[in-house]
Amino acid sequence: MKKVMIKIPHRISGFFEIVDEFDGMKISDPERIGSRGAGFNLNSFGITEIRLEEVNDSGNLNHEIYINKELLNERAETSYYILKYCLKLNKGLDGHKIKIFHDFDLPVGCGFGASGSGALGCVYGLNYILNLNLQLSDLGRIAHIAEVINRTGLGTVCGQLGGGLSILLEPGYPCSYEKIKPPNDLIVICGSFGTIHTKSILNDPKLNVMIKNAGRKALSNLLKNPNLKNFTKLSYKFVKESRILKILNLSEIEELLYDLNKLNIIGASMNQLGRSVFIFCDKDSENEVQDLLTSYKPNLKTFKSSINESDKILIKRM
Repeated sequence: MKKVMIKIPHRISGFFEIVDEFDGMKISDPERIGSRGAGFNLNSFGITEIRLEEVNDSGNLNHEIYINKELLNERAETSYYILKYCLKLNKGLDGHKIKIFHDFDLPVGCGFGASGSGALGCVYGLNYILNLNLQLSDLGRIAHIAEVINRTGLGTVCGQLGGGLSILLEPGYPCSYEKIKPPNDLIVICGSFGTIHTKSILNDPKLNVMIKNAGRKALSNLLKNPNLKNFTKLSYKFVKESRILKILNLSEIEELLYDLNKLNIIGASMNQLGRSVFIFCDKDSENEVQDLLTSYKPNLKTFKSSINESDKILIKRM
């Protein structure tokens, strides 16, 4: 049996501008579709383990994809797309099957970049397992295209490859970004009420236009003053101006963000896209934040983390 493990950080987007048109015409090339915006990687991870196993039973050659121990196969749309793509590049698997296991520190479908983490883990792992010898630039491109085609993300992959708190300057692949240095004592606390399906939001015409306008404005203002405080303020402003809370009827997020931003913290906003929030604070205000979040439990699940500034991807070959 041949095995590999890939570790990719979770990522939260604070705001984004959907870029799927040019001069009023829809972009057909998925490599050029994407987003502009800003977000940050967390010291919380998605772990992808891929195994190539020899199978004696010729009738048991179906490949398998698991997410948090649940067998999903085709329902794991982005990983399934990448698996099919990579298998076309190496067809010499007679008598072998591939098993892909994704396990995430943070909840899937809640705005923590799990799909991007899984996409990168999948393509990096299959490159090793199948001896594809692809360039690093090819791996990022495949992961980005898989997300765009399956409408599970637009710019998360680029952010995860860049590391830290980064501004995505241009849509699509290859990635174009610049980084913002966060303070060393920064604490990131997250809370989640559950899932939002990214695909349904990206397909909503009204919300699509609102996000484009609000995201474009937020990016322009962040580039004038690129720092953590301004990123947080503009992320919250994006939530209000895009009217995403009203359109999706996310009253619990609206109430929580209102309460959080009355505290003596750096700021708080909504994960894009999920029924989740992120809070930036320091040790002096952490207890006050946790006390407020406790009042929203048990409907709210909370997590503590920090910003991961590394752009290195951990690959463990076994």
